[in-house]
Parts: sequence; C-alpha cells; structure tokens
Amino acid sequence: MRSLKKVALVFALVAMSACLFAGGSSESSTAYKIGFIGPMTGDNANYGILCSQAVKLAVDQANAKGGINGTQIELIIEDSEGNQEKGMAAIEKLSSTDKISCLVGPVFTGVSFAVGERCQAEGIPMMSPSATHKDITAIGDYVFRTVVSDGLQGEVAGHYFYEVLGYRNIGCLYIKNDYSQGLYEGMKAAFEACGGKVSAVETAQLGDKDFKTQLTKLKAANVEAIYIPNYTVEMAQQLEQAAQVGLNVPFLSCDGFSNPEIYDLAGDYTNGVIYIAPTQVEESDSYKQFVADYTAAFGVAPDSFATNAFDATNIYIKVMKEVGSDRTAIRNGVASIKDYQGVTGTVNFAENGDLIAYQGVYRVENQTPIYIGAYTVDGGKLVEVK
Repeated sequence: MRSLKKVALVFALVAMSACLFAGGSSESSTAYKIGFIGPMTGDNANYGILCSQAVKLAVDQANAKGGINGTQIELIIEDSEGNQEKGMAAIEKLSSTDKISCLVGPVFTGVSFAVGERCQAEGIPMMSPSATHKDITAIGDYVFRTVVSDGLQGEVAGHYFYEVLGYRNIGCLYIKNDYSQGLYEGMKAAFEACGGKVSAVETAQLGDKDFKTQLTKLKAANVEAIYIPNYTVEMAQQLEQAAQVGLNVPFLSCDGFSNPEIYDLAGDYTNGVIYIAPTQVEESDSYKQFVADYTAAFGVAPDSFATNAFDATNIYIKVMKEVGSDRTAIRNGVASIKDYQGVTGTVNFAENGDLIAYQGVYRVENQTPIYIGAYTVDGGKLVEVK
C-alpha cells in the first residue's frame, strides 16, 4: 500500500509540475489573433486582396522579429465577397470559433455597418482601412478607421467642383449602397450649399453591368459634368459606356478611383477624370520601404487602402505589445494612440474613432493620376492645405 501511495504521490507531483510549467508564463500562453474581412472573390475582389496582403505583410514582418513578446501572431482572413450576409458569417466565425483579439476591415462600407454592430456588441476592436461612410464610427467606441470619413470627402468634393472647377450644374450616377449613396448625398449638400445644382440623378444596383439607359438620360440633361462615386468595376463600365452613347462631358469621382485596377479595366476612358481621395502619402523612407517590400512579396504595388491596412495592423501590433491580447485593453490602447508614425504619415484618431486627416484631389492624365493638392473645408470655404 505504501509503495502505491508513493507512486500516486510521484504522479501527482509530476502532473502539478507540468501544469505549473505550462501556465508559468501568462504571456507564453497568450494567443494573438488578428482577423481580416474583405472581398477576396467576386467583381471587387481586388480591394480585399490588396488590403489583406498589406495585413499579411505587417504580420509576417512582426513574426520575423519574434512576434509579440515571443509569441507568433496568427492572421485569419475571411471572404465577405462584398456581401453583408457573408460578412456577418465571417465575423461569427472570427469571434466565436477563432476568438480574434481585433479586426482589420471590413473593406466595404455596407459590410462594415453590419459587422461593426457585432464588433461593438461583443467588444471586438475594429479598424477599417476603407469604409468611409460618415456614420461608420457612430456605431460605437470599438470602431475606428485609418481612412478619411466621407463626411469630409463629400464636403471637399462639392466645394472643389463649385469653387475650383467652376461647375454650376452637374449630374450623378450612383449605385444604391451605403458607400456610393453616402458620397453622393455629402457632395450634393456641399455643392448646393455653394450655389450649384445637381439637376440630374440616376441610380443603379450593385452588380449591374449595363448603364446605357441612365447615361443616355444624363446626356439629355445637358449637365456640365457627371459625378460617379462608385466601385472600380462599375465605374470602368460607366466610363466606357458613356463613350458608346456619345456622352462627352467631364467625369468626377471618389476614393474608389484610387484603385489601380481602374486603368486595367477602363484604359484610356479614365483620361481627364478628377477624383477626391486620401492625400498623397509623403515619400518617406518608411513609405518607400513599404512599397518595395509589398511589391517584392506580391508582385504588385499597394493602393491607398492597402497602405491604410498596413498602418492599421501595425497599430494593433504596437498596442498588443503593450497591453496583451485582451480586447478591451486593445480598444483603449488604440484610442490612446498619439502621433503614431505610420507609412501614411502621422496617425491620430478623433474621439469618435475617425482618422484626423485631409482629402487629396487628383486628375488622371493618360492613365496616370496627377496629384493636385490637399484640401479641407473651414468656415464653409475650401482651404488648400500646404
């Protein structure tokens, strides 16, 4: 009996030692999981692919340096297909099964509204590199973005079209989704507050391929220019079909036009388009290194949203190094970020989670975007930021 007791005692001591060894360091057992949601397939997959690659690059670079306190970071990418229902399925998996600590994305505004509600309810920090509708961050204090709000983009667009380009009567063709309609409404309010008139408005559904009926109506309206605040695929088709119906007026656009795929899809039809998008990133050493690393890793250059995604991921990594993997602690850490030096420049968040920034204006010349300058609106007037 005594020998059996000794054996039992030895086993107990071994088991206790194993437990102590396994749990002796809370850091070593901590899992750092970053989720990503974006369209990886479908017509607008290029947006999600470019952004997800930037997130992967940031994670890979951090892991090559030892991860976070010696623990490797896990990246889990989910495909929303740009669809709210698929986006909700993605956040369900990321939250319940994968138990992520934070989320980069979603990429599209409509998906961000749906997923944002879930993130806010469950206390998951969410940072979108591209969801620009002005009300996205109004969801709650767990929602951030590294892209400028449409509230400012629409204001700058309306004032620039009126004050600088001199238009007084323009038309619009927008897709019925949160992103496009939000931009249209913001631009229209600013343009008409200046004294202009948006006299002809046509709409379409996401996924439509034929816009000739709407473009023909806009041609008959005799407007001075047409604003198309849509996604890349739709804008490419609209520009080509405008030429086919003989609509020869200037086209104006939004940050969706900053996706380089537009030149592959629309070619010379892009010539002359003026669009509002994030300000041009300063050619800093860190930005040049990011572009070189990204291009070497993936064979293509990053767009502005991918650049925003890279900064968002690195902000999370910086915060997690300081506070660990707890979601609330990460949220509080992100909210406390001040003068973070990212590849996009200095990053600060407003109290509501918006990025504090300006808007850039670009003009396309022979499939090359030419940067005109940075602008904001102050006191109801357009102001160029030097």
